[in-house]
Amino acid sequence: MIIDEYKTLLASTEGEYKEKGSKFIAYAFPVKTEEEISSYLNEVKNQHFKARHFCYAYQLGVTGDIFRYNDDGEPSGSAGKPIFGQIQSFELTDMFIVVVRYFGGTKLGVSGLITAYKEAAKEALNNGEIVQKYICSLYQLVFGYEKMGEVMDTLKSLDFNIIDKEFTDKGRVTIEIRKSQEKEELVRLKSALLGVSPEYIEDESEVDYCEIKQLESND
Repeated sequence: MIIDEYKTLLASTEGEYKEKGSKFIAYAFPVKTEEEISSYLNEVKNQHFKARHFCYAYQLGVTGDIFRYNDDGEPSGSAGKPIFGQIQSFELTDMFIVVVRYFGGTKLGVSGLITAYKEAAKEALNNGEIVQKYICSLYQLVFGYEKMGEVMDTLKSLDFNIIDKEFTDKGRVTIEIRKSQEKEELVRLKSALLGVSPEYIEDESEVDYCEIKQLESND
């Protein structure tokens, strides 16, 4: 089975938790790469240059197979793992959370730290908007102007998502199709353009007046 859907944050968000004078400020970012994570981490460090700890966790990929958590000097397992636990609890991926700690003079103990880092991360996620996203393949349809009405009407009637249109020497329309529905949707598109039943469509079937070519995926 092809997994092509996941949940992440729509945009960056913040949360805060206070305990015995210590302040824990959480920043959550939707990300795609470890390079983005490094950039956001440096940005937060520059913003809070007087803070003592920058503990974080992240998870990447539709299956969440790339992940890491870091205690940044706090007792082992007291910071990064609780932050990561919130990413998992909210069932998110492509997600980076860093929690900045300002020490208030009173030690919280391991259990107190676990609670603090967990609650700060949780607050940041609660303050954000979680969205469902899909991994799609992109296809470009290339056709002559005399077929524009026919092609556009077909795409509209089949409810394909058009993400780009270009009309120069020819019409060029880019659509996206979810990975898990790719084969079935291409059959549906070709059968509609050709005016034949889907059972007559094969993988190599072509539409003589409309070239359908695959572009890079949007993942």
